[in-house]
Amino acid sequence: MGRKFVFRVLDFGESKQKKKKKKKVSGEMTIEVGYALADKKVKSFVQPSLIAYARSKGVNLVWVDICKPLEEQGPFDVIIHKLAGEEWSKQLAEYKVRHPGVIIVDPPEAIQKLHNRISMLQAVAQVQISEAPATCGIPNQLIVENAEAMSNKEAIDALTFPVIAKPLVADGSATSHAMFLIFNVRGLAKLKPPMVLQEFVNHGGVIFKVYVAGEYFKCVQRKSLPDIHEDQMESTEEPISFSQISNMAAAASGESGTLVDENLAKAKFPPASFIADMANGLREALGLRLFNFDVIRDTKVGNRYLVIDINYFPGYAKMPEYESVLTDFFLALAREKAGATASESLAAIANQLSTPIK
Repeated sequence: MGRKFVFRVLDFGESKQKKKKKKKVSGEMTIEVGYALADKKVKSFVQPSLIAYARSKGVNLVWVDICKPLEEQGPFDVIIHKLAGEEWSKQLAEYKVRHPGVIIVDPPEAIQKLHNRISMLQAVAQVQISEAPATCGIPNQLIVENAEAMSNKEAIDALTFPVIAKPLVADGSATSHAMFLIFNVRGLAKLKPPMVLQEFVNHGGVIFKVYVAGEYFKCVQRKSLPDIHEDQMESTEEPISFSQISNMAAAASGESGTLVDENLAKAKFPPASFIADMANGLREALGLRLFNFDVIRDTKVGNRYLVIDINYFPGYAKMPEYESVLTDFFLALAREKAGATASESLAAIANQLSTPIK
């Protein structure tokens, strides 16, 4: 019979001594999973359906009060979080030192790589695809850090328009989502750096979102920006925001959205082995357990896939059956911690046995 894991809600009024006494109840192993999230994220992620399903499997999620020192709460066996800042990173590091067995999902330094669009997609180059003919990469892009870079004609001429202008910072704020489609060089003059100019690749108006939670991954399809045609290239000089494009696409396809539905229905999912290679490769290269990445298929080269974005701790509630996926993830962390503790105990015993008697 497998080991049963029980996750308890913390009583913050308990003394540490009492909490330690509760670490084993009737021979059962208990594990505390703390979640430190902004209020908006708590509402979207810790939904009643997740709480109920997780509890039915012996899992209770524990709210971390970010207004109180982390050390005054817990003890925790697992901490999941989506917070930033030096103070929070310091608290996590100190807690890890005092409690070496705690599993932190994920390390702040690894998360930080996804907050910058320069470093965000670098990990894609490390992914190995096991089966041909599918290939994976990223669109050509140019980092524009200042006005001087905007005047670099050689670099700008190397781009193939249209391009998408994205802010350098990708921290989930409203500003980081302010993106524009630019059809020609004249449109660049309307925007201010710093930004990333990423070539727009026609992809049939369909994007594939791959959610990763530990070793689990799930690919779903979503509607995306419509393909751009040659006659639009010179006729439009003003940058068009993504929200404007979405409205234009909706108007063009009619109120029923028939065209969008047809695009989704016709779209073929990437090969399962390809998605597995991408998910596993990015998890290893990024050093993250909770993230998703957006993939498009180049309509000109059907087996060419491009990663255009990677997000940390995404909206898992949008994923089918997210309750069971996340609960299984928490249980896997519990097994990981139990295995690590057992290994440390065996190593300590072996070390004692190998020590010569004086």
